[in-house]
Amino acid sequence: MSDPLTEDELRRVRLRVLDLYTAVQVLLLLGIAVLIVYSVRLGPLTSPGAEQSFGFAVGLMFLMGAVVVHVTDRTYRVWPLGRRFSPKNPGFVSTETQVRFLKILVVVLAGAAIAYVLGGLIA
Repeated sequence: MSDPLTEDELRRVRLRVLDLYTAVQVLLLLGIAVLIVYSVRLGPLTSPGAEQSFGFAVGLMFLMGAVVVHVTDRTYRVWPLGRRFSPKNPGFVSTETQVRFLKILVVVLAGAAIAYVLGGLIA
């Protein structure tokens, strides 16, 4: 059996994990910055291979952005060796909540239809 961690060891473990999270975040942000510079320096997308290279760069930026969001979420939800907060349990679905959802949906769809018609008239 292993001994439980002392306060000093626990603090060291937390700081080491926080340093790891920080290093991952900095490397990902640096990678995104490099890809942005690469995309800008690529020039016109009509040259051979430029469109595909731009697509790969944008895809990698989105992937790195998703990892940044995931690591940040993990940092705040499952902070090393203990959870900071737990998500709220979903509420009961009743007829009133369904009616409210449908009312909001109708208003959003009507607004979108009006914007579409006005956009067609203006353009």
